[in-house]
Amino acid sequence: MEPTRNSWVLVAAHFQAVGAKVVLVAPEQSADLRRYYKKHTKNDHLDSVMLARLPLLHPDGLVGLADLGPADALKRAVRRRVKLVEDHRACLNRLDAMLDLLGPGYADVLGTRGAKTALAVLERFGDPRVLRRSGCTRVTAFVRRVSGGKWNEQHAERLLEAANEAIALWRGGGLDFTELAWDLASEVRIIRQLDTEIERLDERIAELYEQADPKKIVQSAPGVGPVLAAGIRGRLGDANRFANLAAVRSFSGMIPGVNQSGTANGQPTITKQGDPGLRRDLWFAAELARHQDPQLAAKYHRLIVERRLHHYSAVCHIATTLLTRIAACWRTDQPYIVRDIDGRPVNLAEARAIITERYTIAPEVRRRSRIPNVVSEPTR
Repeated sequence: MEPTRNSWVLVAAHFQAVGAKVVLVAPEQSADLRRYYKKHTKNDHLDSVMLARLPLLHPDGLVGLADLGPADALKRAVRRRVKLVEDHRACLNRLDAMLDLLGPGYADVLGTRGAKTALAVLERFGDPRVLRRSGCTRVTAFVRRVSGGKWNEQHAERLLEAANEAIALWRGGGLDFTELAWDLASEVRIIRQLDTEIERLDERIAELYEQADPKKIVQSAPGVGPVLAAGIRGRLGDANRFANLAAVRSFSGMIPGVNQSGTANGQPTITKQGDPGLRRDLWFAAELARHQDPQLAAKYHRLIVERRLHHYSAVCHIATTLLTRIAACWRTDQPYIVRDIDGRPVNLAEARAIITERYTIAPEVRRRSRIPNVVSEPTR
């Protein structure tokens, strides 16, 4: 079968129910073969022929379907959370862009975007004229109430100064403050709704992860908190479904591609096959894990200092190693144990002390490793 949105799930579930073996072909491979056939014609008959001939061209890819993908509740939930977080970030970016129209004073006094008090001020006083008419006393009472006493009269005075600056900047016209205030309030309402949905979804994901990984084996890995653990487990699925650990790494797409021709043998970049969300979660986990696991820190130190890799490439190496260890722990039903280089188990405080003492990278080496134009070795 070829995965087509979620339509394939129904057919695959039926054939699995009657005892048939279901195989999903890789979309990249089917697309390449279809591109050849499309030079002549494109119809359902040729699509069927293409799917029938693909196993002859790639017999190693005939791996039985292990799960029904979108039918898995945890996988759907973690993917939906990513979309909601992206929408939340987009709203904040639009909010920042609209605040730029009012001048730098607003950004200076409101501080961190998305803060509860800042959103309340923008929803209530998005129009600087309304803010100025309200006066210092009323604005002070408002910000004290919504901030729980953290904001005071000084913040109110700074808000009034920012409002006066905005009014002065636009004294010649060109900006409708009423319409801008309406747009600001609308974005604030959307942000609050997304905050609520993300919070509720986090509770649901926690319950689903508890069912999928009751021993919290994935979460036992360094750098992997509740959110990343659910993301990795939901996107990776059951690690026992893979033939070996190499297949797990291949599924992540964080392995080098191969480009051979005659005597040339190149590894241009990682394949990036599989779920991009899994690679993202592993990258974030690896960036944290190298500060918590001495063995991973030692490997990162060697990649940066001795092999002179770019920081991003080195973290990809760490991510692949971390994924292999998580899968090995899952397949043996044992939690991840952080160890020193000699294999001695250590706690988090000891691990951090060891990393600070032995594997701190010099500032000049760190600057070199973060230059974006440095040519790095491919990720292995």
